[in-house]
Parts: sequence; C-alpha cells; structure tokens
Amino acid sequence: MAEMVSNLRTAERARLRSLVVPREHGAWGMLLVPLAIGGAVGLRSADNLAPFLSLTLAAVALFWMRTPVEALLGTTVMKARTTQERQDLLIAVLALGSIAVLCLVGVFWNGRNLPLLPIGCLAVAAFGVQALVKRLGRKGRMPAQLIGTIGLTSTSAAAFIVANGRWEAVAISIWLLNFAFAANQVHYVQTRIHTSRETELFQVLYKGDALLFGQVFLLALLAAGCYCGFLPWFAMVAFAPLLIRGFALFVRRPGPLNIHRLGWTELANAVVFAVLLSAAYWNH
Repeated sequence: MAEMVSNLRTAERARLRSLVVPREHGAWGMLLVPLAIGGAVGLRSADNLAPFLSLTLAAVALFWMRTPVEALLGTTVMKARTTQERQDLLIAVLALGSIAVLCLVGVFWNGRNLPLLPIGCLAVAAFGVQALVKRLGRKGRMPAQLIGTIGLTSTSAAAFIVANGRWEAVAISIWLLNFAFAANQVHYVQTRIHTSRETELFQVLYKGDALLFGQVFLLALLAAGCYCGFLPWFAMVAFAPLLIRGFALFVRRPGPLNIHRLGWTELANAVVFAVLLSAAYWNH
C-alpha cells in the first residue's frame, strides 16, 4: 500500500513538472544562443552588464511562463485536470511573472532601452500568430515553429541594445542572422525526420527539395549581404558548418535517424555559430 502511494506521488510530481517546465528543448537554444550573441557583440562596458543579466533572466522567465499558461488555458495536449493542478500552475505563473516584471523594471529604469518596446511587440505578435497556426494540426507544425523562431531570436536584438547601451542598425542584422540560422535548423530537423525511412538519395532529394532550395537561397543572401557591406564577410564562416551539413544530406547515403544524436549535433552547431558570429562582429 505504501509503495502504491509513493508511486502515485511520484507520478503526480512528474506530471506537474511536465505541466510547468517547457518541453521544447530545442527552443531553449533558439532563445539563449541569440541572446548570448547579442550580448557578446554589444557589451561595451561593465556598466551595461547588470541590465543585460536582468534582460536574460526576464527572457528565461517569460519563456518558461508560457508552458504553465498554456496548460491553464488548455491550449496544449498537457492540460490541468484538477483544482490542485490549477492552483499549482497559477502559483508558477505568478512567480515567473513577478520575476519577469522585476527584471524588466531594471532594464527600463529611468527610461533606458526604450527601443526594446517595438521588438517586444513584434515578438508577442509572432507568438500570437504561432498559437493560431498550431491549430491547423500537423500541417501547421513546421510553419508554427518557423514563426516562433521570430520571437525567440528577437532576444539577439534586445540583448545587443541593452548591452550596447543604445540602438544601432547592427541589432537588426544580428536578429536576421539568428533567425536565418534557427529557421534552417527547424527545416533541417523536420526534413531529417520526414526522410529517415528513405533508402535512396533521389527520394531524399524529392522530399527535401525545399530544404535544398532554402540552403541555396540562404547562401546567396549571405553573399549578397557581405558584398553590399551589410554583413561582415566572416559571417559566411559562421554559417559554413550549418550549410555543409545541410548539403551533405543530399550527397551521402541515407541512414537511420538517431534523434538524440541529431539534437546534440544541432546544439553543437549552435554553439559554434555563436562563437564564430560573435567573432565576425568583433572584427568588423
């Protein structure tokens, strides 16, 4: 009997954790990597370090808060089923919301960093559209993920402005580059999943033609941006590992998909990208 009660409590704790803790592990990288890049490129002095750390904590709290809010509203598969679960979720939302508000007060103290407001509005709008597209079901899965990356990667522009202490056009270029990187990752992972059972290269090419076109288009945009002086030439190097692994999908023999290995590989690509892109702007 005691063992049954213990197992029940363990199951309840596990369920509550799944209702409160974000399950999109890849989204954490899409949030934090752009934020780190924006901070690394923009940080000019120790005076801006505290606001940058406040922004980081606020971004984490707001992203975390989305999971319990969706569980409360019943807009996801994991929904609150009992009064106790609703109470626990409400406590989590209030705690995370309080942390976010306090941190944002520090970011905007004395009227600083007001250029963040339109960026925040765009991010909120992106997440709102994403929620609507999710209702399309399986057909809207990848479009919803791509729209969500707009909001997640906006942390790069926000972090640059806060760390730099003022608005500069570089914030937009960093945001666009981080969005391009994250969108490519989403597209690549979905293509790998959808072609995991294929045994012939022509079948992979047939199902992944959109990714192949996207890779070529991205390479052309990067080259044009660098040629026109909008981007540093070293940004091409930052994207090199991403583009190489994308094109390699269409020239190597298809094999079984190891989803865990794929996740770690994409995380490694994100870390390398963060270091190389930051270096590109340091030397620009």
